[in-house]
Parts: sequence; structure tokens; C-alpha cells
Amino acid sequence: MLSIRLSRVGKRKQPLFRLIVTEKSKDPWGTFLENLGTYNPRSKPAAIDFKNDRIKDWIAKGAQCSDTVWNLLVDQKVVAGDKRKKVRISRERRAKLEKEKVAA
Repeated sequence: MLSIRLSRVGKRKQPLFRLIVTEKSKDPWGTFLENLGTYNPRSKPAAIDFKNDRIKDWIAKGAQCSDTVWNLLVDQKVVAGDKRKKVRISRERRAKLEKEKVAA
């Protein structure tokens, strides 16, 4: 399955990301099929330079976006939809929170 995700290419403490298309099981720092743009979160405002037409083409071919990439694309209005939740709570943590909620 194809995946659209971020690959870090910046120096230490200076993150810069590429938006790439690759196989889901491959290493994100290895070879990729296509570079779809860049993302610099450290600039104010964050510098986002995506190839929107190529992103839509890959999604139409069946590529799946990671949660972070999907949220960036929704912000840029490249795709329509709701943002995806990135935080996942384990069962143990969820049970502990429910106990605390009931106790309160």
C-alpha cells in the first residue's frame, strides 16, 4: 500500500520535512516514489510548499495519508474532511481515567 508521509531532512534541532510517496512498509528515509513538497515548521508562519495537483493525483490512485499529513492538507484546503485525532490512549490509561472520573 502506498503512503503519503513526512520524511525529516533537516539538521539537528532544525527540522525540515519532505512530503513523500512511498510504500508503507519502507523506511521513510530511504528511497521514495515522488517528492510532493516541503514543510518547515520552524518559520513563522510555518512554510508549506506542496504540489497540490500531484497530491490529489496520488490520493486518487489509492495512496493513504498519515494522520499528520492529512491534518496539514485539511488546513491547506487540499482535501475536504475532518481532522484526524493523532493522540491515542492505551486501554490501561483509559481505564485509569474512567476510575478517576467516577471517583470525582
